Amino acid sequence: MENLIRPDAITGNSVYGVQQVEYTVDGVSGKNFADAVTIAAFKQAAAIEAALGSYTRVVAARQVKVNELGDALSYVAKTVASLRVKGGKSTDKVDMENAAFVKTIANRYGVKIEWESNGKSITRGNVQKAQTNFQYEMDKESNNLQQDTVTMQSFLTKRDNAYSNASKIVKKALNAASSTIGNIG
Repeated sequence: MENLIRPDAITGNSVYGVQQVEYTVDGVSGKNFADAVTIAAFKQAAAIEAALGSYTRVVAARQVKVNELGDALSYVAKTVASLRVKGGKSTDKVDMENAAFVKTIANRYGVKIEWESNGKSITRGNVQKAQTNFQYEMDKESNNLQQDTVTMQSFLTKRDNAYSNASKIVKKALNAASSTIGNIG
């Protein structure tokens, strides 16, 4: 806030020997102290709010990724269960539409799989490797999602505190003004 608020002494004006001061807040001059601090507090809250929006988008994107990886992993796990233990070849029953979906998700997120969606090289070993790779990627993204969620919750707390502090400053300024007016009479 030090860079945001700059005091400017008013020359020639004093009240009971105390020099009057106006404040420049974010380039706007002529503010009293209460206004300056209030504006700064609300600007801080607004800045946190803006950062919170980008974290919300990151969390939403990670959630989509985790969901898609989960869908692909689910299909891969079912495929592992359906293929023969030894020598599983394309003659085993494999849902080619879902195999193409898994390949698309793998390509989208850089998950290495060693099969073709035309079914010619789908073997149990290849599908098990794909299952391991999808599980690793999903675990990694789930951890990242948890970290981003914690960061977002921290931003929410900071934002709420900033608005609360700004509101308290406004209330104190109003109380001080009413007290001053009451003391005058």
